[in-house]
Amino acid sequence: MQIVEKSGEGLSKVYGVTVPAGELAERLEKRIEEIRPQMNIKGFRPGKVPAAHVKKIYGKGLMGEVIDAALNETTQKILDDNKLRPAAQPDLKPTVDMNDVVDGKADLAYDLSVELMPEFEPLDVSKLKLTKPVYEPTDKEVDEALNDLAKQARSYEPRTGKAVKAKADDQVLIDFVGSVDGVEFQGGKAEGHELVLGSGQFIPGFEDQLIGAKPGDDVTVKVTFPEGYQSAELAGKDAEFAVKVHEVRAPKDSEVNDELATRLGLSDLAALRDILSKNLADQYGRASRFKLKRALLDELDKGHDFPLPPGMVEAEFAGIWQQVEQDKSSDNLAEDDAGKSDDELKAEYRKIAERRVRLGLVLAEIGRINNVTVSDQELSQALQREAMAMAQQYGLQPQQAFDLLRQNPQAQAQLRAPLYEDKVVELIFGKAEVTDKKVSKEELEAEDDMPEGY
Repeated sequence: MQIVEKSGEGLSKVYGVTVPAGELAERLEKRIEEIRPQMNIKGFRPGKVPAAHVKKIYGKGLMGEVIDAALNETTQKILDDNKLRPAAQPDLKPTVDMNDVVDGKADLAYDLSVELMPEFEPLDVSKLKLTKPVYEPTDKEVDEALNDLAKQARSYEPRTGKAVKAKADDQVLIDFVGSVDGVEFQGGKAEGHELVLGSGQFIPGFEDQLIGAKPGDDVTVKVTFPEGYQSAELAGKDAEFAVKVHEVRAPKDSEVNDELATRLGLSDLAALRDILSKNLADQYGRASRFKLKRALLDELDKGHDFPLPPGMVEAEFAGIWQQVEQDKSSDNLAEDDAGKSDDELKAEYRKIAERRVRLGLVLAEIGRINNVTVSDQELSQALQREAMAMAQQYGLQPQQAFDLLRQNPQAQAQLRAPLYEDKVVELIFGKAEVTDKKVSKEELEAEDDMPEGY
């Protein structure tokens, strides 16, 4: 094995690593000997499969394992021998054709780029003075929440009279068959479907064309599927739906009383009010914490000035700028940015990228000094929450989604990072001097401006 330092300017270092093909071949032979006694292949006695046969069948897969192990070992050796403290995951770039390495025709050679943690002393967080805005929900807000809940729990009753026509917010009972160019398409047919007009449940324009319909009517609904529709076969296509209207039902809001509470599984109206009040308090509590965290980050940013790893800043800026360009292409750029040139925007967003990197490093260092860790249980709970969301989004089984996430180190790192940050922030809140300040709802919900200079 050969390790050469190619460059070492500032916080960035690059090492060239070479692992001879002969050494990889020796490791492969050793790996084959490790697994041979457990192998059971047709035509051979258990544990007596010749090494040459194992290599012929499984050689490439096993060499992949050997290469991965060599990459991990050499990377860790560089970090340990040079006492390096990386600020981010080191970047490995092969300098040879990896297919040749797997085939045993070439040495394993790669460049290892390391961004180092800058040396700095975090400020004493126990000396921080922070103000936490606090707002308590009023009885009027609880009443409004109750009325909204009553509307959501509304029922529908058939409209009666001589001229029954469907209105916005009415529910219609319908059968429908959809077709494109006269050909019925899969998933475009249903019987006895209950549709609330104005709910946005169907393709844009569908529900509007049923306003004014009467029981017994046959309505031809013409729509165009959105370009980004989930089914590629239907995206952007014109379609017709033959709709049979069976019934038109008028909405009837539930009354705010004990009956509403019992329908929702609670003992009485007082219990329902109590839950809604707590929900509002939790909602405003999260907003208070968000404001407090923002104030903390501003203080941490203001209190630290040290060199930043250029690669980390560049990667952060690239992510921000990609979003800016997407917003520009979709004509969704923030009003404050609309009249600025690309050079002006890049200068401003690069400062924000630098702020994010600086704060990330500061929080990481405060966490390291205070031995903050994310436990396996905390990570597992986060994986389970993410798996549930992933299962709903992609139609997977929760266990299937959980297994996919558990086998993906990058996904775990992305979940671990915010957990770690939150634990460090809570640690700082516990050490700093935090004063509650009562504010109005408008003040609590007002968007914070970036500090001066950004």
